[in-house]
Amino acid sequence: MILPQYSDTPLRIQLSFHKVIEKLEETAASGDIFYSQRAKIILTEVENHPELRDDITSVDQIEKNATIISHLLADIFPEPLTRNEIKAVSIPYQALMFNHTERFKKILQDAGPDFEFNIRGFDEHQIYIAGCCLVLNIFYGTNVDFNRPLFYDIPDVQGVIRHYRITYNADFIDIIPTDKAHTLSQEDIALLLDNYDNIELWKEKIPVNSFIVKGFALISLFDVTVENAVSILKDSLLSNKNSPNMQEELELIFRSIFKIPDIHVGFTLFDQSEDKFANTVLGPNIHSFLLLDKRESEAPLLLCSNSYKNLVTDHNFFAVSDMATFLQNNESSGMADNLSIQNIQSFILAPVVKDDVLLGILEVVSPRPRELNSVNAHKLEIILPYLADTIDRKLSYLQNQIQAVIQTSYTTLHPSVNWKFVREAKNYIQYSNAGETYVPKQITFKNVIPLYGQVDIGNSSITRNQSVKNDLLKQLNQLITIVEQLPQYRSTAVAGEELAELEVFIDDLENGIKADTEQYIQHYLETKIYPLLNDSYDEKLDAIIKDYFNQVDALTGDFHSSRRDYEVTLSSINATLANILDKRQAEIQPFYAHYYERFKTDGVEHNMYIGASITPTQEFTEEHLRRLRLWQLIVTAEMEIEQNHLKPTLPYQLGVTSLILVFSTPIAIRFRMDEKHFDIDGAYNVRYEVIKKRIDKAHIRNTHDRITKQGTITIIYTKSEEEIEYDHYLHILQSAGILGDTIERFDVEDLQGVSGLKALRISVRYGHTIFRQENFTYDELYQQLNLSV
Repeated sequence: MILPQYSDTPLRIQLSFHKVIEKLEETAASGDIFYSQRAKIILTEVENHPELRDDITSVDQIEKNATIISHLLADIFPEPLTRNEIKAVSIPYQALMFNHTERFKKILQDAGPDFEFNIRGFDEHQIYIAGCCLVLNIFYGTNVDFNRPLFYDIPDVQGVIRHYRITYNADFIDIIPTDKAHTLSQEDIALLLDNYDNIELWKEKIPVNSFIVKGFALISLFDVTVENAVSILKDSLLSNKNSPNMQEELELIFRSIFKIPDIHVGFTLFDQSEDKFANTVLGPNIHSFLLLDKRESEAPLLLCSNSYKNLVTDHNFFAVSDMATFLQNNESSGMADNLSIQNIQSFILAPVVKDDVLLGILEVVSPRPRELNSVNAHKLEIILPYLADTIDRKLSYLQNQIQAVIQTSYTTLHPSVNWKFVREAKNYIQYSNAGETYVPKQITFKNVIPLYGQVDIGNSSITRNQSVKNDLLKQLNQLITIVEQLPQYRSTAVAGEELAELEVFIDDLENGIKADTEQYIQHYLETKIYPLLNDSYDEKLDAIIKDYFNQVDALTGDFHSSRRDYEVTLSSINATLANILDKRQAEIQPFYAHYYERFKTDGVEHNMYIGASITPTQEFTEEHLRRLRLWQLIVTAEMEIEQNHLKPTLPYQLGVTSLILVFSTPIAIRFRMDEKHFDIDGAYNVRYEVIKKRIDKAHIRNTHDRITKQGTITIIYTKSEEEIEYDHYLHILQSAGILGDTIERFDVEDLQGVSGLKALRISVRYGHTIFRQENFTYDELYQQLNLSV
């Protein structure tokens, strides 16, 4: 059998040991007796086999001369290292190898007779370029670095794939040009180095079989199974695609790392906000051995106390080498039961942590005891950082999906209730990934206490009507001046009729403005008056008409100046009130998370709901409710005071009226899917909503006076306990100088469907400056004034 030759390569192989023989001849001629004598003995063996020096042409010649070759290479293949080194004689980039070390022979024996050497990811194009680079470096003296990592993947006796890095030693090779070789200039070499992908150019400059490789190379392998498996794992994890065979691909990698042919790998996601384990985010086909067939489980119920402490609290490995012994010495847990059912006899649970946050649990399991233990668990340390990055990235993607589901099915949500929507969105995504149908459930929170308040801009409707009236009068008077001049230019009875109608409008406006007055007048002007003004008159009147239309512009025209002043006043007050409320709300949320929403109308109103169903991870007490009620009263006073400071800077000097509704009976709220907001749930809770809608216009019983009054805060309640509680709050703020000295007490008139309401009313001291301190917070207020609930 002749030596294998690639048909498409610039190199023709001429296997020879001439360099080693020449070196032995030098040694034999030297004065060192020991080395000289030894070299002469080997040269005597070689003397009758000229093919070893000139050209070995067949595999038979290699086999026939195997002993002599081993003697020739004894210094290169020292006997003491034969069981440690993985080395052989080879031709670069070809599968021909011989004179293997003992360790190399054992590896090949374990791989089996059907194993074939193939360099991973090395194609014919790369082989040709590699041969050319060998020519450039050895024959032309360049320094082209083509030594990218090369690998053999070889199965061991158990079928576990081991990964070996390949290195070549070309010290024993000569490059000899044939008659097909071209002489290359520096320009030719530079052109080749700039055109790696142009194989035709390489073949033109360095043709097929244009050089002879005379000699031999040494190939050495280094076991890089763990490092290479980690690299493959990293590439797999970085991929954005979820392979349908991901479970198998991951298990092959882990089997290489642990040298166990049938271990299995799983992953379980951890939700820190709910202290729960859930199905994986790595892909729908990644199994969770901890959860078995469940979609989720509470962590304290699933894990035993020891494993919970190790994994969740301390973020340490939890390894069990013998399940039978573990079950005898530990209390029963969902984890132990689930793993036993799956015939797992040893396992490692590794916490996947990113920025000190537990993302999930990597599970490595074996059907045999003692194969996995606390010692080999530490092999995972080089893997976990990559896994943590991947899980973190996939969790971010999952969060984007969740938010998309929430936006589609619900709406933008307050953080205090977002967790429940996230749970439903996760269920939707998990069922969808599994090919199942899932309809998001109604979101409800039961047994919550409502808090409602409003700061209303006083006389806002009257002020708006007056601003509209002022602008319309100015506009109509300007039009009358123009229409009166029209008969000078042409005879028309129409102008006289329109003039009379304009004067009627002015008389009507002097008597007051109705809801549709503005729209009616504008429609009349556009259909009756403006067609007259669109004609051309003389230069003077045309200029007056043009000036009129300039003043009609809503953004810049003088005919809308009063309305713009009103809008500036309204938006400035609303912005000030809303900013205070939002800022203070952010401060109070950490005390006890609660639902909060606010609305801008002619003023600002807010709804809040507090209770254990909204914050199930924290115990709810009366202290939390009392603190929130005191907070609401203080922030209402602050809004009153800040609005009063703002008033002198506004076009209209408008004040505000403030109202708080106290309602101590727990209610339920439900997210209305059709309207995308929370509403009262159940007919028995409707009374609260009715009171809310009707109290702001209510009067004091047996009077015509409104229950709200500028410069005061009105508190509506029904129970004597509520009166006592708020008396306490009012006295605290009176002592602080924030509220006035006198508390008014009165009954509220009976409203439709509502009776028995009572009220407290107290003035606000606008001169108080505590809220105007820079970067002031309520925590500082509590400390400075020794406020207590």
